[in-house]
Amino acid sequence: MTAAAVLLTPGAGSGRDHPTLVAVEAAVAPRPVARVDFPYRRAGRKAPDRAPKLIACIVDEARSLAERTGVDPGGIVLGGRSMGGRMCSMAVAEGLPSAGLVLLSYPLHPPGKPERLRTEHLPALALPCLFVGGTRDPFGTPEEMEAASALIPGPVTHVWLDGARHDPKGRDDEIAAAVATWCATLA
Repeated sequence: MTAAAVLLTPGAGSGRDHPTLVAVEAAVAPRPVARVDFPYRRAGRKAPDRAPKLIACIVDEARSLAERTGVDPGGIVLGGRSMGGRMCSMAVAEGLPSAGLVLLSYPLHPPGKPERLRTEHLPALALPCLFVGGTRDPFGTPEEMEAASALIPGPVTHVWLDGARHDPKGRDDEIAAAVATWCATLA
């Protein structure tokens, strides 16, 4: 399936205007992009809603993007930073159609708790997945991420940002270029 449009979601502590998401939007142009806030951000709250509400938001936003652009729902690449990307992957695992997943700084486990892996849904991801992360991310080392992503039946691509942590400040151009290059392979 081609990457006809892109839906981007933020991490728990940021919004739709996070510099990485803005950079990705510019890099994947002229594809239509929707950078969305979750309901808790729209309501001015800092604490994220529970996963079912976040996933429902992604489903609604993907439907809206498809209707607005005339793009087949299966032609939308879903993803985002940290929690946002994870919620997109969970939405796809629950049946939301997608051309692929862009998972930036995927939160594989809470920092310092590698035994609490967030991998239950990964075997349901039978689509292309792009992981972009820092080699010093406390939410998952490259070795942990590669082992976990081996559970995914779809094709997986990893891009590692040497020395970067969970929020790879100053690396937005690299991240955006990686996403744009990967999206082009789906065309």
